[in-house]
Amino acid sequence: MDTMPSPGRAVAITGLGVVSPLGTSFAEVADNLLAGRSGIREIAAAQGAREARQFAGPVMSIPVPPAWDADEFAALDRLERLCLAPAAAALADARLAGAVAADRIGLVLGVGAEQLKTWELDFHAGGTRVFEPRRDEALVQRMARRLGIAGPAVTVAAACASSGYAIALGRAWLAAGRVDACLVGGCDILSPTAIAAFYNLRALSRRSDDPAKASRPFDRQRDGFVMAEGGAFLVLEREPASRRRGGRVYGELAGVGMSSDAHHMVTPCTDPAQAARAITLALADAGVGPAEVDYVNAHAAGTPVGDAAEAGAIRLAFGAAADGLPVSSTKSMSGHLVSGAAAFEAVACLAAIHRQAVPPTVNLDDVDPACALDHVPHVARPHRVAVAASNSFGFGGANLCLVIREAA
Repeated sequence: MDTMPSPGRAVAITGLGVVSPLGTSFAEVADNLLAGRSGIREIAAAQGAREARQFAGPVMSIPVPPAWDADEFAALDRLERLCLAPAAAALADARLAGAVAADRIGLVLGVGAEQLKTWELDFHAGGTRVFEPRRDEALVQRMARRLGIAGPAVTVAAACASSGYAIALGRAWLAAGRVDACLVGGCDILSPTAIAAFYNLRALSRRSDDPAKASRPFDRQRDGFVMAEGGAFLVLEREPASRRRGGRVYGELAGVGMSSDAHHMVTPCTDPAQAARAITLALADAGVGPAEVDYVNAHAAGTPVGDAAEAGAIRLAFGAAADGLPVSSTKSMSGHLVSGAAAFEAVACLAAIHRQAVPPTVNLDDVDPACALDHVPHVARPHRVAVAASNSFGFGGANLCLVIREAA
């Protein structure tokens, strides 16, 4: 029998940073999501394309953090820059300097296979780091040093749910009193091996007509996800502390639910029970009922099995409240940021709360009957959003749901 967590442990989201195919600031990402714009483009063979025309969601420009030396930043590898840019932005946004001691700030990074990706890109550029792995310290440690964080720092790898698990762990550290603030999030890059692996698993879309139409969650013609890159980071703090400092509060991380179906290494489980359980646990942790949720940001990446399984999980978890509940997949615009997806989609939930509008599921021309929900097709919908839930389901059965609530 499940033991439901006690509600009332919400923490404040006081800083935010994002670098993605849809922009490099909260305002830009929110604008593009609600306008239904796509960040998907055609990529070249040198970037790992497997087809004559292959589409992905690249980050076109990585901003240099303010006061950082541009040349030194440019010399860092791509994964480190894609992590540091949004992480530094989130810390600056929260204005923690001088307010929280460095050894009371934690860092939880969600990323998978970090060194393999770094070594691969370095090797293609003529480097030799792959032959000298002892030279490479963990990315999270390099980040902590460059960002001036002296509290606990750890990496979490849970496939496509990695950055969501990072957010969950940061919240747990705050609840346990281990830190006073925690920088949480994740990042991923486009790498030839990763693209080849997902392509060979037949997980990637093979569409070749129009990049903007390739990612088609919940659509009858979906044929896989479109891989993307980027990162997003949040600063979490106990709400009373952040209020006393007078800083901005984007919202509250009100609830977390996690489960594992351990069904298969790469194939989603068609039984929705465990995915639904993650949602149910998150709602209970937040102290909200199914009818109190105003929006669900679906994991839905555009795979035939995964989207239908998630639709079943949402119906099972929300019951009668699923009818009329807006559910959209922002991966239809951003592509799938893999390790960084959950954190980016938490930003999408905050955008829905701040703009009081639900981002659309674009390219949804013909809803698969197995996925039937209120998917907000094509165009954003003005809507009261006080409570949002965000699903992330990773390979290997890592199921996670975050509940994000507007600041009181």
